[in-house]
Amino acid sequence: MMAVAAARKPRRIARLGGMVLLVAGILLLAVVVFPQLVGASGSYVVLSGSMHPTIHAGDVVVSKHVEPSAIEEGDILVFHRESASNSDRTTHRVVDVVHRDDGLYFRTKGDANENPDVGLVSADDVIGRVWFHVPYIGHLLLFARTRAGLLSLVVLPCLLIVISEAYSLVGATRAKSEDEDETGGDKDETDGKDTR
Repeated sequence: MMAVAAARKPRRIARLGGMVLLVAGILLLAVVVFPQLVGASGSYVVLSGSMHPTIHAGDVVVSKHVEPSAIEEGDILVFHRESASNSDRTTHRVVDVVHRDDGLYFRTKGDANENPDVGLVSADDVIGRVWFHVPYIGHLLLFARTRAGLLSLVVLPCLLIVISEAYSLVGATRAKSEDEDETGGDKDETDGKDTR
């Protein structure tokens, strides 16, 4: 009896640990997808290794709005980078705060880059300061945007849940049918006997 209880204990611990990890993963994913839940202003997948080793490509950075006057040298910012064809978000470190007559600007640089970025970042282009980052989850988010990702992360799990529920339903129906057959068989035997 004690051996059976001892064997069940590791299973319970494993189940509890798995449940804790699942809940933590769901909460973390919720924060990344809906950063406003924790008071953040946005979350962004890092696409390049320019901030290596601090932040890697595939990490997700969560930023918080900050007043430009509170930004200091060493802060990591998310900002709009104007390029010839489009406006991209960039995550780089502030290496110098520049006060000019026309406003506040920041000289930025990726940790892995040898030289500072070309041009200054105006305070108006700052989206926020990096609050924290989550390693690797950006790969999953980028994969989820593809057709294969949609199939493997949404359609396949839903299909597996439907199959599992159908299997459980068939098993429950079969067990109920067997119980009714056993009960019905006993009644037939009793009905055929003389009970005087």
